[in-house]
Amino acid sequence: MTEPLLSIDSLQVWFPLRHGILNRVRGYVRAVDGVSMDIAAGETVGLVGESGCGKTTLGRAVLGLEKIHSGTVRYNGRDLATFKGAEKLQWRRRCQMIFQDPFASLNPRMTAMELVSEGLAQHGLLKGVSREEAAIELMGEVGLDAESRLRYPHEFSGGQRQRISIARALSLKPEFIVCDEPVSALDVSVQAQVINLLIELRERHRLSYLFISHDLGVVRHIAERVAVMYLGRLVECGGCAEVMEAPKHPYTRALLSAVPRPGRTSGKRELLSGDLPSPTAPPSGCPFHPRCPMARPECAREAPPWRETKGHGVACHLNGG
Repeated sequence: MTEPLLSIDSLQVWFPLRHGILNRVRGYVRAVDGVSMDIAAGETVGLVGESGCGKTTLGRAVLGLEKIHSGTVRYNGRDLATFKGAEKLQWRRRCQMIFQDPFASLNPRMTAMELVSEGLAQHGLLKGVSREEAAIELMGEVGLDAESRLRYPHEFSGGQRQRISIARALSLKPEFIVCDEPVSALDVSVQAQVINLLIELRERHRLSYLFISHDLGVVRHIAERVAVMYLGRLVECGGCAEVMEAPKHPYTRALLSAVPRPGRTSGKRELLSGDLPSPTAPPSGCPFHPRCPMARPECAREAPPWRETKGHGVACHLNGG
C-alpha cells in the first residue's frame, strides 16, 4: 500500500479551563479525543457530526492552527512536529484552508486582486508576473471575471466571496485543503455551483480534501469516504456509499434518518433523546450511550473498541446490531 498523504494518529486537542486569581487549570474541554484516520493523495474525506462535536477543531489542528495535546499528524510520512524553518514554510504552502464564512475570513480593506495574490507575494512566488496578472489567472480558475479584481469583498455576493477564498487557497498550489463547511452559509442553488467547482479543481490539480460539513447530502456528492464524529471521537468511517446505505453505528443511522431523500415519502425516524453531553465531562464508556436507543450495560462501563472490516470501521459494542 502507498503511504497516505496525511495520517492522523490518536489525535487529542484539549483546551484548558482556568479559574481563580492564580489562573490554575481545573479541567479540560476535550474537543478532539483520540481521532485516527488517513487521507490519500487525490482523495476527499467527508467529516460529519453535530455542531460542537469537534470537526472544525480537528481540521484546524491538522494545519497547526490549534495546539495538539497528544497524538501525531504525519504529512507524507513525516511528523509535522519535526518541521522547522524553511521546511515548515514549505509545508504551509502545501496545506491550505477554506473557511466557513467568506465575509469574515476576507480582509474588507483589500481588493479581490490583493486577496488572491497575497500568499504569492508573501512567499516570493511572483516570478516574472505581476500581482495583477497572477490574480486574473486565479480568479479565472474559479469563474470570476477579470473586471471584478478591483472590487472589495462587500461588493460581491456570498458565492463570489467563497470563490475568492477558494482562489486564495489555490494560489500556493497546495496538495491538501481543509474545507470547513464551505457552502453552509450559501443559498442552495449556489451551494451546488461551489461544490461542482471544488470537484473540478480536485480533478484538475489532484487535490486532497478534508471536507467538514453537517450536510450529509453534500458529503454524499463530493466525498469518497466519510468519517462520523461524536463528542470529539470517531464513531464510524468507511466508503461513502457503504456508510450511507449500510451504517453500522446507531448515531450514524440517526443522522441519516433525518436527511430527506428524493422519492422517499415515509420512513422511520430515529429520534435521539437529550442533548450532546459537555466535552468538559464526557460520559464514561461509549460517549453516545446516554442518547443511544440500543444501549446496553457494557456501553456505560467501557469504551467500545475500533473494529474495521474491508475498510469500514466502527466503534460500537453492538457493531451495528
